[in-house]
Amino acid sequence: MVGLVSALIRFDTSNTGELETTRGEREAAEWVAAQLEEVGYETTYVESGAPGRGNVFARLAGADRSRGALLLHGHLDVVPAEPADWSVHPFSGAVADGYVWGRGAIDMKDMVGMMLALARRFKRGGVVPPRDLVFAFLADEEAGGKYGSQWLVDNRPDLFEGISEAVGEVGGFSLTVPRPDGTERRLYVVETAEKGLAWMRLTATARPGHGSFLHEDNAVTLLADAVSRLGNHTFPLVVTDSVAEFLRAVGDETGLDFDPRSPDIEGMLAKLGSISRIVGATLRDTANPTMLKAGYKANVIPQTAEAVVDCRVLPGRQAAFEREVDELLGPHVRREWITRLDSYETTFDGDLVDAMNAAVLAHDPNGRTVPYMLSGGTDAKAFARIGIRCFGFAPLQLPPDLDFAALFHGVDERVPVDALKFGTDVLEHFLLHC
Repeated sequence: MVGLVSALIRFDTSNTGELETTRGEREAAEWVAAQLEEVGYETTYVESGAPGRGNVFARLAGADRSRGALLLHGHLDVVPAEPADWSVHPFSGAVADGYVWGRGAIDMKDMVGMMLALARRFKRGGVVPPRDLVFAFLADEEAGGKYGSQWLVDNRPDLFEGISEAVGEVGGFSLTVPRPDGTERRLYVVETAEKGLAWMRLTATARPGHGSFLHEDNAVTLLADAVSRLGNHTFPLVVTDSVAEFLRAVGDETGLDFDPRSPDIEGMLAKLGSISRIVGATLRDTANPTMLKAGYKANVIPQTAEAVVDCRVLPGRQAAFEREVDELLGPHVRREWITRLDSYETTFDGDLVDAMNAAVLAHDPNGRTVPYMLSGGTDAKAFARIGIRCFGFAPLQLPPDLDFAALFHGVDERVPVDALKFGTDVLEHFLLHC
């Protein structure tokens, strides 16, 4: 399994978000298909809307074919990495100091490697799981799935026939918290909700002219003022069901008061360490300016100026969020959605959740599963559109001092070898009792 993760990282599947500069996932997808076919799977390879955007599907028949199938999904693409910034080459897949290093080590070739290892183990061993398992290795998650999960749901619904539930990334990892008696408890956070993903383009248009003249109507200034207002704005605190349940569980274990009505709830969250950056972002909508573009010459005032803003919206807040944004932008800046994917939330209950909890406890009696909301987004957004109930459960037992949140899209991304071994054992238990 460690070797599989390392091999996957060595495929440079960097996704820039632009077809012209993205190599695609074909080579990695074909390699995954070969690993599955080697042990007897029939695979389906699909390119999702553009050349090279490769996806692979394989199904393992379960004991009860009348039950809905379980989808295990992982994306093969990664965000770009600059080798000069890293202590190892980001596409080396180096195994050193107890870690597997490289872009995608936690986002999410670790889970892809665990999926692939278990799919091969089950097939070789003649294992029959309780229900059908569908393994999906997907393209383009890092750009919203337009050439991946979203395209597949719209154009190849047959691939998801009979699937009722799904398990994917950014959940199941451990968060170690202190208890009042001086001991510690590992909480394994299961993703039950995601904020909406909305990438917004802002455009200001004004009269062009010579840079030496007086200009009261300047597109760059209009845009800069609007971007500053939006980027510095604090949206209202809203505690959703998933976040409230997470806060109650953490409060139970730590003895700290995470009362959502507290005026210092965000200050209390800071005591959780690095994970507070993820959890804190699920208390409010966010709108972070990420790109600016204007002008073509130093002495020419341009007619237009543009910005891109990464917006993440809580469940049930889209209409209110847009009203607030429009007030901040004012009348001189036009907005349009580049990408808009809805939020998602499900409940933390049912047989699948029970199976997750049992799998964690079987390998960590000191563990406890709790729900949480992801501040980002995953391919679950596409699958939820067709009625599939989705969770994030890619189990990892992490060192308490590892800044896990900083590794997502970060320099020197890496995953502990021991965490991979633990995660594979937990995932195997889960799939055999799901």
